[in-house]
Amino acid sequence: MMRRLATIVASSALLLVLAPAAGAAGADQVGLAASGRFGQLEKQLEAQAALRPLDTPDQHALCYAYSKTKRYAPLLACLDRLEALLRKGERHTRLFALDDATPSLHIMRADALVELGQYKAARAQARLALVWFKKEESDELDILCNALAALSIAHTLGGDHAGGLQAARELEGVRVGMLGAHASAKAMALARARMALGDYAGVLAALDADKTLSLNIFLDRLASGAFITGENNWLWVELPRAWMQAKALLETGRREQARRSFARLLALDQIWQNGDIHWLALYEAARMARQDEAPERALVLLRQAIDVVEAQRASINTEASKIGFVGDKEALYAAAIGVALQLGQDSLAYDYIERAKSRALVDMLAGQSAHSPQRLLGGSTAGQQALAELRQARDEAALQHVAAGDAGALARARARSIDKEAALRQRDPTLASLVTVEALPLADIRGYLQPGEVLVEYHLHGQDLVIVAVAADRVVARRAGAAGLEAAVRRYRTLVGERHADTLAASQQLYQRLIAPVAELIAGKDLVLVPHGALHYLPFAALHDGSAYLQARHRLRYLPSASVQKYLRAPDKTGLSPMLILGNPDLGHADLDLPAAEQEALQIAPLAPGSRVLTRAQASETGFRQMAPAYRYLHVAAHGDFKDEQPLASRLALAPDKDNDGALKVEELFQLRLDADLVTLSACETGLAKALGGDDLLGMARGFLYAGASNIVASLWEVEDRTTAELMTEFYKALKAGSSKKAALQQAQSLVRARHPEPMFWAAFYLTGHGQ
Repeated sequence: MMRRLATIVASSALLLVLAPAAGAAGADQVGLAASGRFGQLEKQLEAQAALRPLDTPDQHALCYAYSKTKRYAPLLACLDRLEALLRKGERHTRLFALDDATPSLHIMRADALVELGQYKAARAQARLALVWFKKEESDELDILCNALAALSIAHTLGGDHAGGLQAARELEGVRVGMLGAHASAKAMALARARMALGDYAGVLAALDADKTLSLNIFLDRLASGAFITGENNWLWVELPRAWMQAKALLETGRREQARRSFARLLALDQIWQNGDIHWLALYEAARMARQDEAPERALVLLRQAIDVVEAQRASINTEASKIGFVGDKEALYAAAIGVALQLGQDSLAYDYIERAKSRALVDMLAGQSAHSPQRLLGGSTAGQQALAELRQARDEAALQHVAAGDAGALARARARSIDKEAALRQRDPTLASLVTVEALPLADIRGYLQPGEVLVEYHLHGQDLVIVAVAADRVVARRAGAAGLEAAVRRYRTLVGERHADTLAASQQLYQRLIAPVAELIAGKDLVLVPHGALHYLPFAALHDGSAYLQARHRLRYLPSASVQKYLRAPDKTGLSPMLILGNPDLGHADLDLPAAEQEALQIAPLAPGSRVLTRAQASETGFRQMAPAYRYLHVAAHGDFKDEQPLASRLALAPDKDNDGALKVEELFQLRLDADLVTLSACETGLAKALGGDDLLGMARGFLYAGASNIVASLWEVEDRTTAELMTEFYKALKAGSSKKAALQQAQSLVRARHPEPMFWAAFYLTGHGQ
């Protein structure tokens, strides 16, 4: 019997500790990974990589460590390097004793892409692992199980519940036997898939079906001497297993068992090195504290969980990834907001609302300086040296988790990071302001408000709506129901487009839900609106209080998040200056011509003497790229194309030539550098943006903010071109007369509304940015 059990252990692909190792260093890697000390494994392998290129076993181990600590940027780069090694034929691994790391590569990539919200790409990677399994006629059933789990989870979290259920059922049908070598792998994979589907009874059933885990743990401790050393070489399995079991116990009503399980998890030093479990355990413990009517304790736990999540986010360096990352973590911020309001701490609730805006644009504004120091104003050589030192200190702090009880090492690493931040601020304050990113505290938000302004920020989660109004001397937070709100916004937009008789009544209903709760604080004030979720698609200017439109009572400007104000350059105060104007680009088809847009361009040019007008073939993407950086005012009257499923591919349709295809895409805007006081996008649907996880947006307005514009005027729907020309002419006349950007837009909309009362004609355009 003991021989058969030993055979089971030795043949199990899950047993890291018994995988072949290349000498003492390899054995050490296996021990670190098996006992959950992934931060130490990272540090060891990164030190090796600094001396020489890693081979496939070491590269695979490093990628695996990154995947566990959730350092997404180095993980994705690590996987690219691993793939290059695999192409050279170097395929075997040390961890898991794989003959070919190809499927492991695809599964790690799929899991990372799921957590970054890129579900379609994650499904593609999972399928590549399945293709490998079939092509190689492999008997590595743990690979099959983990690939099917990744596929199921990517379907489920991507909104395809049926696809997720189908893959889970296929996984359930994999035959491994009760005491088979791959029983634990199947149990864990199926539990993960069932967890994503919300089938908590199924999670418990999957884990209970694994009859080998306790035997494996016993034999491993016996073979490794862990009974003597106290190390747990199965911690890498037990941590996720314990988390899923505790969560399932909680959701199936076994609270006391769940409470004990979460307490045990949070007491483990190694949980600090497992980013995917740490914040979740804190969040669930906070949920139970709320249910126990202990809000103060809940808030402490939620704060710790948010700190863990935001430390993970800091390693992502692509625009789409930073936005997608927060997708499954919005409930965490919503809980913190709710508890703060419960405790009467409105200001703290506002701080969490602002942090809940995934801060991707703020991060990108800060991050661009680090990658392109030559583009910084005041980016000195001393500052760049200080920045490099700060990054090194941050990396060291990220790796110094509380492992083996060494809390002092973590404290020292964090202290070094703080010291380096202070050094950077002293050497180059401008650079420091762009690379030390935090959501602005309430006091600073107030400091960026202009005289007579009130900021109104919204947060939507599930059936809850929180509205916070911030004035110079007061903060008011209101909770309201969000049931049916998204449908109401959608219906209102439809009514506007149809010029329906019910449009005004629908507008008044939305006003009562969204503006009336803070009406006492905004009376007579200019408004800074920070929408959330579906509210990004709502023309607030057209909301009606029963007597007048919001646009008639208030000058309006919008922000994607209040923290963005820190990075908006104050516009030049010399007034309207020569503009670069593009109108009616030649797109090669008569049906796409916009003669009114060309007339619009010619009509507004005289308002700013010295303006450059480009029409037809001259209104090209190449011309825009070459000339735009030299102008403070940019006006584009052209078609805009919003792509809901691929917001980075949304584009302005300019004329093509031999150098560029004419499609100026959002993703390309992030590589432009402008010095613009105002970018006006007088085009169809240029103001639409897809609200992704965490509610940050990808759209034209966002792209131009990142490129360096202080203000952007864009549209929420396709507007009849002659009315647009009329509105734009009035807008620039007001600017020429000395009005601010927000006042000029209000005046232009009022004049057009007097001639064309229906919101369809005047309410589509809105101003994002500084407002002055």
